[in-house]
Amino acid sequence: MRIVPANGIELAVETHGDPDGLPLLLVGGLGQHLVGWHPDLVASMVRRGYHVITFDNRDVGHSTHLDWHGPPDLLGIVSGQTALAPYGLEDMAADTIGLLDALGVESAHVFGVSLGGMVAQLLALNSPDRVRSLTSVMSHPGDHSVKPSDEAVELLLRPSPTSLDEFIARAEESARVIGSPEFAVDVPWLHSRSRQLWERRQNPAGVARQLAAILVAADRSAALRGLRVPTLVVHGTHDPLIPVRGGRLTAATVPSAELLEIDGMAHDLPREIWERLLDRVDDVTYHGESLRAAVQ
Repeated sequence: MRIVPANGIELAVETHGDPDGLPLLLVGGLGQHLVGWHPDLVASMVRRGYHVITFDNRDVGHSTHLDWHGPPDLLGIVSGQTALAPYGLEDMAADTIGLLDALGVESAHVFGVSLGGMVAQLLALNSPDRVRSLTSVMSHPGDHSVKPSDEAVELLLRPSPTSLDEFIARAEESARVIGSPEFAVDVPWLHSRSRQLWERRQNPAGVARQLAAILVAADRSAALRGLRVPTLVVHGTHDPLIPVRGGRLTAATVPSAELLEIDGMAHDLPREIWERLLDRVDDVTYHGESLRAAVQ
């Protein structure tokens, strides 16, 4: 891991695989650290020829925590006071541009999950020359009519754990509430990841600031209709946090986007779907590389 300057802040970043491989930038979801990507999944990507870039978004892990903003007033934001949000998803997209600049990466294939899918969409819209292909996973195009289940909302807004044991218990409950019901939970990985996250500068206020950025985000649907970046949209049919309608709306707005719906998948990436998912990622990155070769 190293720390690099990006967009006026610092981001913690790791790279995996051959630097001459196809650059693949992974953009994590709400509160996700770079260690939140399963190492076996990253290794599978590396074996397929990708140079994988993982990083801590602003306000989590070892990236800059914007603590001078304090905890956001989420109730005020929900009531319509959008100016209370300390920053927006556009700022997080600009972070990724700064990260690519710091790493000397001219352009990359971008794979974003949940909040990361929203950030990846904005990256492709605002800087299409930096995005070779877009994979948007369990996300939506900013249509706020896509709402989570009541149980998922309750879990999301619960007070933060105050000990490692509570943190692990919360992770287990999260797996039950928003995890894939038709696939077994990888309990050893769940516990190992929880311990890693607990040790890497937990910041509940920072996660709340990220959530505020989601809540105030504008609908991207109209802009996405003009996107010409090769795009894959992936969504689980059983997602209670961002229902599958979010993925269907995203795919419907982006011209020529491919939609992969995965039966039994919820708001996670179970091991059993990795190869199927990566086969489709290979397809969209191949398309992106073909278009890039045609203009060079």
